[in-house]
Amino acid sequence: MGKPIEVHIVHAFTRQNEGGNPAGVVLNADIYTSKQKLQIARAVGLSETAFVSNSDCATYKLEFFTPNRQIAHCGHATVATFSLLRELGKVSEGLCSKQTIDGNRDILIKGELAFMQQSAPRYQDISADDTDNPNLYTRILQSMGLSEHDLLRDRLPTIVNTGNAFLAIPIIGRECLANIQPDHEEIGNISEELDLIGFYPFTLDVQDSSHAASTRMFAPRYGIGEEAATGTAAGPLACLLYTQYNIPGPTLQIEQGVLMEPASPSLIKVELEIQQGQIPSLMVGGRARVEKTMAVRI
Repeated sequence: MGKPIEVHIVHAFTRQNEGGNPAGVVLNADIYTSKQKLQIARAVGLSETAFVSNSDCATYKLEFFTPNRQIAHCGHATVATFSLLRELGKVSEGLCSKQTIDGNRDILIKGELAFMQQSAPRYQDISADDTDNPNLYTRILQSMGLSEHDLLRDRLPTIVNTGNAFLAIPIIGRECLANIQPDHEEIGNISEELDLIGFYPFTLDVQDSSHAASTRMFAPRYGIGEEAATGTAAGPLACLLYTQYNIPGPTLQIEQGVLMEPASPSLIKVELEIQQGQIPSLMVGGRARVEKTMAVRI
C-alpha cells in the first residue's frame, strides 16, 4: 500500500444544515489512474466520490466513481465538490465550470448554494401495453413491491434524462412510497437493460407544502442500495412535473432521504430555464456541509 490519500467527506443537499447525501472529494487527482480512482471510491464506500483535476477548458475537471464503476455525472458530488472549493477559497461567487467525460457544464456559486447545469430533458413513458417489451411494466411494479393501484391515476413510469437516465415512478402517496420493498437484483437487471442509473419513485404527497415532490432513489446497478439525495434525478423529475403534471415553475424543490432508513432529510432546488414552454437548460443545486476528512490506502 502507498501513502494515505486524503478524502474530504461533504454532505450535499442538506436541509437546515442536517441530513444530505455524503460524497467523497479527492483534490489534486491528476496523479491517479482510472483504476486507482475506482479503488479509492471503493475504499471510501460512499455512493459517489468525485476526483478533482486541473482542466484546460473549464475551472476544474471532475470525474465521478461509485464503488463499482465510473459515472458521467453526479449531482450531489458536484455540489459537494464546489461547496468545498468555495470554502477553501478556490472558487468564488458567480459562474465557473466543470469538465466531465461528456462535455462541460456551468456551475453557479450563489451565496451558500452551489448549482450545476443540466441539459434539456428527454422523456420516455413505459406503459402496460408496450408491444416491444410487454412484461416490462409489470416487472417494474413487481421489483418495487407495488401494484397498479399504487400509482397515480392515469400516470405512467417515465424514463427521464438530463444527462443521466432514471426511471421516475409516480406513487399515489407518502405511505405507499415509504412501504416500497425493493428487489435490488431485479431493479439492477432492469436498469442494465434500459441503461438507467436507477429507479426514482416519487409522490406529490409532500412533507412540506413548499416542496413539489418527495422521492426515494434505488441504484443497485451502481452499487447503491438507496441514497439520500440525487441531483441528476431531481433535475429531470422537476422538468417532468412542470411539463406534464402542471406544477408551476421556474423553481421547484424536491425532498429526498426522509423515508429511507436511517432517515437523512435532503432538499434539492431546481431552477428551470423556460422559453416558450420548453426547458432548454436547468440548474440544480443546494447547500452542503463539509463533515470531515479521512485517509484511505490502495
